Amino acid sequence: MAKAKDMLMVVAKVVMIITCLYFFICSLSFLSDSFRLLGGRNLGALFANSELLNNPVVGVMIGVLVTVLVQSSSTSTTIIVGLVAADVPVKTAIPMIMGANIGTSVTNTIVSFTQMSDREEFRRAFACATVHDMFNWLSVITLVTVEVCTGYLEKMTGAMVATLGDTKGSSKPPDFLKVLTKPFTKSIIQLNKKVLSGWARNDPKYENSTTVLKTGCGDDSTGCPFLFAKLGPEGANIGDSGSGIILLVVALIMLCGCLICLVKLLNSILGERVKEIIKNGVNKDIPIKYLGWLTGYLVMIVGAFLTIIVQSSSVFTSTLTPLAGAGLVSLERAYPLTLGSNIGTTTTSLLAALASKGHEKEAIQIALVHLCFNITGILLFYPIPFMRWPVPLAQKLGDITSQYRWFSVAYLLLMFFIFPAIIFALSLAGPVAMYIILIPIAVLVLVIIFINILQKYKPSILPDILQDWDFLPEPLRSLDPIDRVIMTTFSCFKICRVNNNSNDTDQNENLEEVKKKQQFELNRGFERDVV
Repeated sequence: MAKAKDMLMVVAKVVMIITCLYFFICSLSFLSDSFRLLGGRNLGALFANSELLNNPVVGVMIGVLVTVLVQSSSTSTTIIVGLVAADVPVKTAIPMIMGANIGTSVTNTIVSFTQMSDREEFRRAFACATVHDMFNWLSVITLVTVEVCTGYLEKMTGAMVATLGDTKGSSKPPDFLKVLTKPFTKSIIQLNKKVLSGWARNDPKYENSTTVLKTGCGDDSTGCPFLFAKLGPEGANIGDSGSGIILLVVALIMLCGCLICLVKLLNSILGERVKEIIKNGVNKDIPIKYLGWLTGYLVMIVGAFLTIIVQSSSVFTSTLTPLAGAGLVSLERAYPLTLGSNIGTTTTSLLAALASKGHEKEAIQIALVHLCFNITGILLFYPIPFMRWPVPLAQKLGDITSQYRWFSVAYLLLMFFIFPAIIFALSLAGPVAMYIILIPIAVLVLVIIFINILQKYKPSILPDILQDWDFLPEPLRSLDPIDRVIMTTFSCFKICRVNNNSNDTDQNENLEEVKKKQQFELNRGFERDVV
């Protein structure tokens, strides 16, 4: 009887895990749609100035901002392909494709916040999320420089496309994941992606369109059947920004709730012994002598295959993050899985480009740029163990965030919003002004990195004053002063709240005493009347 009860509990927990995973994937779709609603016409503003687009640094930052706004590298790649079809040169679009690779990793960084309550889990989860960022940023910095100097990606993909024959008849791969999630997500919200793409290309055909929400899909009396149609032009008409904010809140609540439940259920269903077995199995190298080095490459293939199945690198890496936080997947194993995911998502866009109509070769070339960019990045930062820089960088970020949890929010805002926005704003002043500010900052950062390496490995060759950073004021060498300010601020709020609560309690106690006194006086008067 007890065994049957335990078995039923396990089955129930497995069903709940699958349910949480389903709604988690749906929440990622809602998160993507909310950013599209909030981005709206701003996408067109980013692409409006063709002179700015010729600057590769600006192109990268535009790619980052657009992908963050639409929360989908596939969508942003489609927009960029549309720009190429509208006579924007492939050379100009290449940096945007690189930026799109960076922007897509914002989702799993947000997902890692759900494990903030436990320092150790948060350290592992944040490191797993940011290893994707570090790989993308390092690859972009390296390959943008190479591309500007040599035109490597443009020439190589141009040669590949030149040998292609007729691409008609190619079919787009089936989207297995959307078959399952669409019935639910379409009942909540539906967007007209043609309008979004038209705004991004500044297409006059969509100039008078007022909303990204799908309209005119029902009769005049009922309107569109999805829930958010009630907030659009066919309902309350609160605007795309209002609908986007509401959907963003709903998506974040769903995402956090599902992930917290998922982690709790995984911890309860997997005892420590089972967890250790899975952990050792997943993180173990091939046990055959001299073939252990192949493990990472096989893991990459698994990551690519799973990403092709779910048709989204964001979904795959966001699902990987809580598993890393729970300690089931090590950072060293998550790294090749993430690299494989990068390959998988570009393969999907390549197949979609093969199925496109009109400007097929340009679409295929851009998709090949995306694929070759990721393969080149992997060749740079994976085969040689010494060159796997994203792993120690992500570990360092994980250690910092476990000590200063506010740093994770600052990192997210700085890397995906503030820094790209500042670069874009500087570009408006012209390339000279932008490089006058950026080049000294870049040189300073490189000098600091070089000195840090020498301090760690060869401190003896440095002057005494440079063997550590103690000569600098504390705010320039430590996050402790900022941490004290933030903690003091929050402590003040907490104290004020406690004082307010205690004042309310005192007032309630005084009120109770007055009531009791009044009741006592009433009773005494009644006693006198009776006597």
